[in-house]
Amino acid sequence: MVAMTRMLLSHNCTLPPGQVSALSRDDFAHVFIAGLKPHTDIQCSLIENPHWVVEVLFDGEKKSPTSVAELVAQSLAAQRLAEPEKQIDSHTVMLLGGMKTTPVSGTSPTSLQTGEWGVDVVETISPEQFLAGLNWDTVIADKPPEQIFKVLHVVE
Repeated sequence: MVAMTRMLLSHNCTLPPGQVSALSRDDFAHVFIAGLKPHTDIQCSLIENPHWVVEVLFDGEKKSPTSVAELVAQSLAAQRLAEPEKQIDSHTVMLLGGMKTTPVSGTSPTSLQTGEWGVDVVETISPEQFLAGLNWDTVIADKPPEQIFKVLHVVE
């Protein structure tokens, strides 16, 4: 039995209203369920959780969390490029991921568990401004590099 690595995705779209189509939780999940389907070693599903939307399972021995995040970013970028009503010339899909190292506070099976990856999928015009607003450099300063990642994919 292969021990699967679990990654949970949330969505944070800071693009001006009307620039891209709004994605419901179902729509957001479908982007990755369909977009990652060719990768038979990755499973995606919609989950019921107030913060997390999509569960991604993969073999952490064969794929790194960063490589899976790259595929997630490519899936969303491809979906955005295919939108006929897209009103924006260029934006960035950014995935900010961190491994949970603190004890779990809730009992829900859809909560992020210790050792799992929580990933914020961000759509923004200004990644630098978004990261500054999060105080990203300070937030990650004391984290080991193997417990954090940042993936940027420009959509144009």
